[in-house]
Amino acid sequence: MLRIPCPYCGVRDFTEFVYGGDASRPFPDLADPDIDLWTDFVMFRDNPRALHREYWLHSSGCGQWLQVERDTVTHVIESVTPARDVSWPHDAQSRQADV
Repeated sequence: MLRIPCPYCGVRDFTEFVYGGDASRPFPDLADPDIDLWTDFVMFRDNPRALHREYWLHSSGCGQWLQVERDTVTHVIESVTPARDVSWPHDAQSRQADV
């Protein structure tokens, strides 16, 4: 079973969390009306076999959003950071500089 170490509540089963999406992709501008852009962002995801950053909401605990860095093959969690402490890429160019 996947267990996520919440920085506020300690180690918890993944059933207390809700997956919030890929944290390595830039979030589109909320004012952008391009339906194709939003469809791609919401519906289509890569499925990497490696270390990957994800957002998780601790919905049955403290209610905080977390950025989890997890190996998708072994499910070993490398790091957990409160999402509010993470700089958010606002466009693809700044995202590429972070990789």
